[in-house]
Amino acid sequence: MVGTERIDLSEIDRVFVVGAGKATAPMAVAIEEILGDRIADGVISVRYGNSTLTKRVRCIEAGHPIPDDRGVEGARQILDLCASAGERDLVVCLFSGGGSALMVAPVEGVTLADKRRLTDQLLRSGATINEINTVRKHLSRAKGGNLARAAYPARVVSLVLSDVVGSPLDTIASGPTVPDATTYADALAVLRANSIEGRIPSTIAAHLERGASGAEPETPKPSDSAFDRTYNIVVGSNRIAAKALARAAEARGLNTLLVSTYVEGEAREVGIVLAAIAREVALHDGPVARPACVILSGETTVTVRGRGRGGRAQELALSAATKIDGLQNTFIVAFTTDGVDGPTDAAGAICGGDTLTRARALGLDAASALADNDSNGFFGRIGDLIKTGPTNTNVADLMFGLIL
Repeated sequence: MVGTERIDLSEIDRVFVVGAGKATAPMAVAIEEILGDRIADGVISVRYGNSTLTKRVRCIEAGHPIPDDRGVEGARQILDLCASAGERDLVVCLFSGGGSALMVAPVEGVTLADKRRLTDQLLRSGATINEINTVRKHLSRAKGGNLARAAYPARVVSLVLSDVVGSPLDTIASGPTVPDATTYADALAVLRANSIEGRIPSTIAAHLERGASGAEPETPKPSDSAFDRTYNIVVGSNRIAAKALARAAEARGLNTLLVSTYVEGEAREVGIVLAAIAREVALHDGPVARPACVILSGETTVTVRGRGRGGRAQELALSAATKIDGLQNTFIVAFTTDGVDGPTDAAGAICGGDTLTRARALGLDAASALADNDSNGFFGRIGDLIKTGPTNTNVADLMFGLIL
């Protein structure tokens, strides 16, 4: 059984395993333990440093969040393997956060360099992951349901580890085996909304315009026959992780409040909100009595305007630090569950009521660091970075206040 789907392996000739994402390697190991020598072949694309020893599934390491040639090669091998599957074969797909960047199959006329430039522009614009993936799906031969189309008429089962708020299957890893509800017009709207429409590579602009006019085929929709034999299931999410954190806090005697697992928006603004809740608890014993743990989860964004280094979790913590200054026994912790926050080697950061005092003693100014998007430099100097290394999982971000 896979969720509610029953699969009789006696009716399957060959099993193929494919996938992409930062958490896909341990998922492949688990599938090998279950299916063993029933696996005829397999290939997955993972982030550099995230591969692990597999017996039957080949691991290709590639670039993330900016795609590279290895991601193109991984996508080619994945598409070729899917295309070789027949009606009596089973394709097991493993997807997790990062799959969009790690499985790169540009449409004809668009180069890897074009997609790299666009990805960087989208990330810097403050676009949400849902918006970014809307554009990606209309520039790919694998995303937006196209992988299911490539594997048809084989049976397809996708096991998905969600890094997207609300776990919409058509957004995680850009939904390679899921009908795509978005259109070329939606992709163009994302570019306009984030003020980058006139600056993207001309090849991409031309392709999206052709698609919006009907000159390029749309991504597969729910009526496509490829989805008649496709089953998708979410096996992990940020909500599961946040509830586990709540249980761990309660086991340590903390009064716990899980506020939301749908957090989005600018990291520095979310930091202010979490700090405000922490202040309420510290000063007025509500909305939960101290000792308390107040939890948020989701995925924020950073609109980059400065020249510093950082990531969304570190920027959230830096912003929060400015609002809990002077509060005793009050802390804010923010980290990415994959262990990599932005283009840094940190997972996130921790701040407390004494953070700004310690920073000032070193000649650091939090407001200046925020203006320059230099949260990594700030927390690195005072020794409050969280460093876990790659965790081989990815279920968005966790952020919480501890009021003791």
